[in-house]
Parts: sequence; C-alpha cells; structure tokens
Amino acid sequence: MKSVLILGAGNFGSMLARQMNAQGYEIMIVDLREALINAVMPYVTDAQIGDCTSPVFLQTLGVENYDLCVVSMCEIFQTSLEATSLLKDLGAKRVISRAKNEVQEKFLLRNGADEVVYPEKQIALRLATKYASEQILDFIQFDGGYSIYEMAVPDEWAGRTLLELDLRRKYDVNLISLRRGSNVTVPRPDDPFRKGDVVYAVGEMKKLYKCFHIK
Repeated sequence: MKSVLILGAGNFGSMLARQMNAQGYEIMIVDLREALINAVMPYVTDAQIGDCTSPVFLQTLGVENYDLCVVSMCEIFQTSLEATSLLKDLGAKRVISRAKNEVQEKFLLRNGADEVVYPEKQIALRLATKYASEQILDFIQFDGGYSIYEMAVPDEWAGRTLLELDLRRKYDVNLISLRRGSNVTVPRPDDPFRKGDVVYAVGEMKKLYKCFHIK
C-alpha cells in the first residue's frame, strides 16, 4: 500500500485525499487550519495541525518514509515554495507541487519539485483540444509531445482495415484499442472499421490531426 503526505487541506488537497483514499492509499494530511483538518478526517489515515514551512515540524513527520509528498497549498506562493524546498532537503522521495501559473511552475521545479501540477492550465488545454473537433472525444497529454486521443473513426475509414490504412508508416500513429458499442478490444489488422467505431490513438498532436483529417 502506497503512502502519501499531503501538505494543505484546501479544495485541491482535500479532493486529492478523497480520491487517493478511494484507491487505498495511506494518507497523512497537514494544515494549520483546524476546520479543514476536521472536514477531511474521514478520508485520511492520519492528520495533523501544523506549519508546513517549519523544518522542525516537517522533520517530525518522517517525510522520507512516504512514497509521495504533495504540496497542495498555493494561496501564498512563498509558503508553497518553502515547503517544496524543505521536503526535498529532508529526504522526500518524490515531491509534487501545485502551481497557479507558469512562473510558479518554473520556480517550484528549480527548488526541488520532481513534478508540478497546474490544474487550470491542464483543464484549459483539455477543453480546448476536446472541442477543437467533433471527432475528438477526449485526450490525455504526456511529456515529450505525445498524447492519447479518444477519436471517432472518420467516415472514410468505414470498410477499410488497419492494414490498408497503414497509419503507423504514413503518420507515425498507433491505435491501442477500439471501442465498438460497449465492447473494447485491441484493433485487428484485418478487421474493417465501421461507422460509429471509436479508437484510442497515440502520437504527436500534428500527426494525429493529419491522420484524422482535423484542420
């Protein structure tokens, strides 16, 4: 069972605690505000009221023993920055910090964060991409320019097979699964596509757009 330390029990921290609790994590959450700690108690293994910028206090938590440490408070950026740096100094294995803008993201990465989450930017990108075309049903972005797109199959693919379309050679796009009605399978090279099919495709955005004829 993985263990996680969450610094900050505000909206983001408490929501993260609930989701991680549902997946079986052992969770310690810390905040100075007693009311927030009381509200999140049903969803965590343990909780403490304390100053997340105090080296002495953080040391008592044994931050090096957690699989993951998350700095979720971002109301006062200096607090988030100090907490991130202290966690790394105290031997935290992996630190993920929340940012509100790109400047904060850069400073957090420079001061010890292994990863930075920027929810507003990520949601905006997801919505902008999702509604760029009716064919795009959903997408997940990865580092290095690659993404997974949930795509409605173009009408012109109907009756043609994966072998005929030759997507990997022509566009450097890979189809990892096919949804037909309620059934999800790995696409077979010789199985003709049908109207209404949905595929999950991996590739770079420009190549995916070209492959699916999205302008």
